This record gives sequence, C-alpha cells and structure tokens, in this order.
Amino acid sequence: QVQLVESGGGSVQAGGSLRLSCATSGATVSNKWMGWFRQAPGKEREGVAAIKIAGTSQYYADSVKGRFTISRDNAKNTVYLQMNNLKPEDTAMYYCATGYVVVPLRASDYAYWGQGTQVTVSS
Repeated sequence: QVQLVESGGGSVQAGGSLRLSCATSGATVSNKWMGWFRQAPGKEREGVAAIKIAGTSQYYADSVKGRFTISRDNAKNTVYLQMNNLKPEDTAMYYCATGYVVVPLRASDYAYWGQGTQVTVSS
C-alpha cells in the first residue's frame, strides 16, 4: 500500500517562499514518477512539477518555471517542492502523487495521491 503525506503549506505574502514536502511509504520503484499538482476552487487540477524517482528527468508547468524547484531525497523517500516568489495565483491545495506515467504533468496518469496541503498567497 502506497501512502503519501504532504506538509509545509501555509499562508505567505506575495514574493515569499514555502517548501512543501511529500513523505512516501510503500513500494517505490525506480521507473515511477513523483508529481506535484494543485487545484484552486472552481478550477481543474493542474500539474505543477514532476520528477522521476531515478535519473534526472524533471518537468515544470510554464507558470512556475524559474520559481519552483522539485527535488527528491530517495534515502528519506521524500519529495520536495521549493516555491519562491509566490504569487496570489499560486493559491491552491497542493497534492503530491506517484505512479507509472506517460505524461508527467497529467493528473490522470497518477495512481496514488496524498490528502493535500493548502497554500495561500496574499497580495
């Protein structure tokens, strides 16, 4: 049974930073991906960033390139999302997910999801 637990969300002012963490337990396989997604009220869930558990492959949504960085610590089974220069439009519930994916930023490709952590950015 794969479990994911997000943490690190909170409320910040525009321009601030947060680091989200996603601790995983259960089977982790090298050809799996870890992804961060977000969903704002009334909007569809969108892919933010994704990283392959083994190797160097990473993907970012255009809206966060240059501001967000995804990283992993395989020894701790933890994936991070460093978010800098946050904007009000980054306000959303952030979820991490894992699975064998074809399109790394496509939510429907991921089999396992965490419960989410709220990020609120005020102007």
